This record gives sequence, C-alpha cells and structure tokens, in this order.
Amino acid sequence: MKDDAPNLGFLLEVPLGLCAELGRRSLRLSELLALGAGTVIDLDRRASAPIDVLVNGCVVARGEIVAVDDRYGVRITEVVGRREVP
Repeated sequence: MKDDAPNLGFLLEVPLGLCAELGRRSLRLSELLALGAGTVIDLDRRASAPIDVLVNGCVVARGEIVAVDDRYGVRITEVVGRREVP
C-alpha cells in the first residue's frame, strides 16, 4: 500500500526569526536621540511579567529570563495554543 501522506521533512530546514520580548515602548525621534549610556526606559510590563517568545512576529510561548554564566536565556513556562485555521 502506498503512503499518500506528504513528506514535510524539508520544512525542518526553513529559517525562522525568533525573538524574546521584554516589553514595548513608543518614543519620539527626539527622545530616541536623547538616549545615552545608563538611560532607563520604562516598558509596558511589570518586571515580574512573563517574556513573550515570538517566531516571525507571532507569540508562540511565554517564559522567564534566566542567566547562565555571562549569557541570558529564556526558560519556557507556557506554550501558547495555536489558532485553528479554518
């Protein structure tokens, strides 16, 4: 019997953009140009709020910041359910 299921293995090599978002803030250009070393920017989230993990601009998970040696990472605490496509 022939397997009619499509082989989607080639999708495993498609590059995706991944980012972790701490929060957002809108600034005027003049405010942006005034930034310097040591400037603190207030974000739209509390410090204890989970970090959003985005793939190509879509939230796929949430987590918390972790530090390992001199690097930062995100520990995934929740995988966001995907929306059903009609």
